[in-house]
Amino acid sequence: MADNAKRAAWPDQERITAERVILEPLSIRHATEMVDVLADASVYAFTEGEAPSLARLESRYTTQTAGRSPDGSQQWLNWIVRRQDSDAAVGFVQATVERIAGGAENPTLVANLAWVVAPAHRGQGIASEATGAMIGWLRLHGVGSFAAFIRPNHFASIGVARNQGLHPTSIAKHGETRWES
Repeated sequence: MADNAKRAAWPDQERITAERVILEPLSIRHATEMVDVLADASVYAFTEGEAPSLARLESRYTTQTAGRSPDGSQQWLNWIVRRQDSDAAVGFVQATVERIAGGAENPTLVANLAWVVAPAHRGQGIASEATGAMIGWLRLHGVGSFAAFIRPNHFASIGVARNQGLHPTSIAKHGETRWES
């Protein structure tokens, strides 16, 4: 399948509204407000990363908003999570969608998921609600399988995964366990 056909087969990302959150498709302009959302060191307690500078976040968002890997084998879908009551950006959800089987007419698609919510907004079900809204949108667009890699002691993310119907597998990578539906 030609690269253009792969891209054309995937729908445009849309704004998603849930009960308390809005998922807004990522754009480079989000970097300015997200640099503050991602500034707290506790955000990286389980990912071994560090708070990005504005320039680094703009560069990352430039890559992510391309919407696909350079070879076209993955679709990159990223949303900024906003609270409906304040319109404040509080985190993000993302899915990397890949075809794991089937042909162009009947593909089997899997989405590898990730979510981050700023510390001030944790413990309120925001990550579960945002991830659930993203999964609902992905299901409407043909994704039938979901996975996430989670550190065994990251109990908040384990809770989000369980809320989405994911279960742990025996697969581990870089100290993280694969959870899947």
